[in-house]
Amino acid sequence: MIKKLYRLLNLSLQGKISSIYILTNLLVCLVNLLLILGINRMSSEMELVYQDNMHLNELSASLNAVQDSMTEYLNVKTSESLEEYYRNEQIYLSLAEELTDEVTGISFDRMKRNIRHMSDTYLEIADQTIEAKRGRNVEKYRIRYENATQIYNYITTYLNNLNNQQFKSNSENYNELAHAFRLFEAISIVIMFIVMFANAGIIIKLVGAIINPLKILSKSADEVAKGNFEIALIEVQSQDEIGVVTRAFNQMVISIREYIERIRHSLEVERLLKEKELMMEAHLKDAQLKYLQAQINPHFLFNTLNAGAQLAMMEGADRTYQYVQNMAEFFRYNVKKGEEIVTLREEIELVDNYIYILNVRFSGDIHYEKKIEQTLLQTEMPSMILQPIVENCVNHGIREMAGKGRIWLSVYRIDDTVCISIRDNGIGMSKETIDKVLSGTYREEELAAGSNGIGMDNVIARLKLFTESDDVMSIISDGTGKGTEVIIYLQLKEREEYDV
Repeated sequence: MIKKLYRLLNLSLQGKISSIYILTNLLVCLVNLLLILGINRMSSEMELVYQDNMHLNELSASLNAVQDSMTEYLNVKTSESLEEYYRNEQIYLSLAEELTDEVTGISFDRMKRNIRHMSDTYLEIADQTIEAKRGRNVEKYRIRYENATQIYNYITTYLNNLNNQQFKSNSENYNELAHAFRLFEAISIVIMFIVMFANAGIIIKLVGAIINPLKILSKSADEVAKGNFEIALIEVQSQDEIGVVTRAFNQMVISIREYIERIRHSLEVERLLKEKELMMEAHLKDAQLKYLQAQINPHFLFNTLNAGAQLAMMEGADRTYQYVQNMAEFFRYNVKKGEEIVTLREEIELVDNYIYILNVRFSGDIHYEKKIEQTLLQTEMPSMILQPIVENCVNHGIREMAGKGRIWLSVYRIDDTVCISIRDNGIGMSKETIDKVLSGTYREEELAAGSNGIGMDNVIARLKLFTESDDVMSIISDGTGKGTEVIIYLQLKEREEYDV
């Protein structure tokens, strides 16, 4: 509950400590104030116990003063004694009017009402006595004086009886109040001790609520100092300075974890790149080795063909010159492009030379068409990718079609992807064969005789390494003699410098 209260208050550390001091002192002051008010109230009640007796004593004394001043005037008949009588009369009248005039069932109230009525009668007769004396009517003021004296005695008797009875009753009340006052004192002492211990408990609890987060923070900081960064984050319980430091500590731990994770990821990426680089080199060397194993020395063949082309040109054999020149260009590409990365333009030129050579060999049996978006010709790609695919189209698709075979090569763009489509109208491929080719399990000995030795598994592997993606090729064919389409997917990336 105290922690929730602190969370709601959102006080600073200084504010919390000040609040503890103010709260405990206010509690002590409030209890003391209540105790003082209780003591004052009981003291006032004890003072009021004998107030009625005091009033009756004042009334009795004032009545005696009236009677004495009246008697003195009758004896000396001076203006001073007359003034004294009227002054005492007014005092007695004001005191008598304080007596209750209500009709109740309480005996004390009935006696007070009787005293008040008798007092009115007494003062009236006393005034008549004074007036008779001033008028020198001796007989009249003598009778009135006797009547006033008689009523005076009645009132005095009533006052004495009422005073004695009230004193007895008030004494009993006083004893009860005194007992209650002593009981209140004992209760006050007990309350003070309870407040003192409760105050100490509140201070310990509140200070503990402030110190505990610091203990948790110091323990977690010690774990981090030992190199343990997998500790649980500390729950932020307040918005004060401790909460700020706790949030900063949590953020520091998170940052350290993220930094370590980034280092691990960088090392893993570096390792994977190194592996891919080694794999790329291995695949390239494998392709070059297989090519050298399947063909005669390209340098020797290129030099021989180039000499033959020069000889045909000197003899005026133009068609022979063109054929030999294309053969030379084809092999020169293999010699010159030992580097792995080339442009799409260069790969298409190699395909053009290859198709020309085949058409010379097979009397124009292969019909070749191109549809190329010229802006994509500078796209980079690995070398020796398109020619093996076209070779597979010829060997496995259209070689036996007796002049009806067709190959379509198209280059187009879908968003940031360059698509290279090589399609034939040959016998097609079964679903099983397509799966083998794409998975890299198509055995090399299954290739047709006369292949350059670079299989589709090598082509797909080098494309995956180059693009760093598994989605590099799709093969579309239903195996019903409607041909096969191979689509290669490259990211749009142009080469800054290339050989013309």
